[in-house]
Amino acid sequence: MIEHDRLFKELLSTFFVEFLDLFLPDIAASIEHDSVRFLPQEYFADLTAGEDKVVDLLVEAQQAGAETAFLIHVEAQSSVEQAFARRMFFYFARLHQKYLQRIYPIVVFSFDEPQRQEPCTYTVEFPQRTILEFNFEAIQLNRLHWRDYLNQRNPVAAALMAKMQIAVADRPKVKAECLRLIATLRLDPARSRLLSGFIDTYLRLNASETQVFQEELDRLEPAEQETVMKIVTSWMEQGIEQGIEQGIERERSLILRMLTRKVGILPETDRSRVEALAITQLESLGEALLDFSNLSDLETWLAENAEA
Repeated sequence: MIEHDRLFKELLSTFFVEFLDLFLPDIAASIEHDSVRFLPQEYFADLTAGEDKVVDLLVEAQQAGAETAFLIHVEAQSSVEQAFARRMFFYFARLHQKYLQRIYPIVVFSFDEPQRQEPCTYTVEFPQRTILEFNFEAIQLNRLHWRDYLNQRNPVAAALMAKMQIAVADRPKVKAECLRLIATLRLDPARSRLLSGFIDTYLRLNASETQVFQEELDRLEPAEQETVMKIVTSWMEQGIEQGIEQGIERERSLILRMLTRKVGILPETDRSRVEALAITQLESLGEALLDFSNLSDLETWLAENAEA
């Protein structure tokens, strides 16, 4: 399952000013860039849904010439939600109550379907009077076309083109163009990996598309091609490492569940010893536990094998 919230938070927090430059240039031009400060995450109890909600990004910034700072609240919304505009107003009201500062609310809608324009206003009104009209900035990626952002020298454009309107036949070309744009920005390796990993997550190519993608890379200038291949190699290696680590965690979790079924709830000391086992030891334990009948069998095995 794609961790949409995490990916978008990493992207927007790493390139926050660039995000404003791309979509809200007037706001970006009005703030002092060195004043940007990320505030702690805010948790709100949603009594109607019966669950806690978390504000995605809350940023404090100073506008040039203004005496006080203001807040920028950004939500990355990856799924359609019927009463989303109302939820944005609830966030606004609670943040305003807590901070007593001006708040500029922004939503990045990142779902693929539907492509109808999402509401960006929440109102409370009577026939004779409008009591409330709350507006927020809406950036709906599936209503934007990737070609309109192709020549933007902006890392956020390079990443978010992968979530914009793309014809099926253009997918390999878009992926190549996104990586080419990253190459021209000459970012440090960590930021390049973040962007290329984001693109690879949302533009996974099948075998035939991968062949076209390689043909697109072959058309690049030699210097650009070399840089792009370094980026591709970097995120492939990172993905392999993450895949190994995730595989070990999955195996450890499975073995702990099997042990609980076999011998009952594990004491914290035994659980910690199992969690500290290397992959080869976990594999041995996975075979041995089939013969366990009680907790002492596990403790005997750990005494004989945990330090091996």
